[in-house]
Amino acid sequence: MAKKKKRGVPEINAGSMADIAFLLLIFFLVTTTMDTDTGIVRQLPPWQEQQNENTDKINERNIFVVLINRDDRLLVEGRPMDISQLREKAYEFVTNPLAKENLPDKTLVSRRIEVAQTTLLAVQGDENATAVAQAELDTWTKAKEMIGGDDFAISKGIISLQNDRGTTYGQYITVQNELVAAFSRYRDETSMKYFGNPFDKCTVEQQDVIKLLIPQAISEAEPKNIGG
Repeated sequence: MAKKKKRGVPEINAGSMADIAFLLLIFFLVTTTMDTDTGIVRQLPPWQEQQNENTDKINERNIFVVLINRDDRLLVEGRPMDISQLREKAYEFVTNPLAKENLPDKTLVSRRIEVAQTTLLAVQGDENATAVAQAELDTWTKAKEMIGGDDFAISKGIISLQNDRGTTYGQYITVQNELVAAFSRYRDETSMKYFGNPFDKCTVEQQDVIKLLIPQAISEAEPKNIGG
């Protein structure tokens, strides 16, 4: 005897179940949103081969330490500071206009050229090393020509940014922006002096020269327990 089908209940076979599952998957993929962090773009200054200078130890005067504790408060060079003061202090550190002994010392463009020339002579016979040294020499020589032969003094300063594991992301970004703004101001002033335009209005070649003269030297350490 043939088996009677139940009224009002449609049959669902394995193929139909697979189709439904696939449609649900597509639905969730289309409608689900994912939180993503924008991150922080940071271009490190180019590595410089300076065999004739002592690079084993960085002078304390060349380090500007910025700490953000778990309560989002700033400690700059060991002292509490309001974030409204940070940009100006960072700018003073980077530029050191009065050549203060407690602020970064500087190296001249002519010194960079001398180091590149010395390196080039020292690596003669090594084709790859010679090419690198020659490129370094050409870069600095061209930079000096583009700024009219001026012997620009390049800061050796490095800003060290450290934060606590409890620091909020928003505060970290705010501090980042203030530090970057200090470098941006210095770059704008320098590009106006040599090229007659703010940095973002300069040609790519001119911008490369300004970046060479004023590297955005911000060192970002891993989060640690700084406390309150």
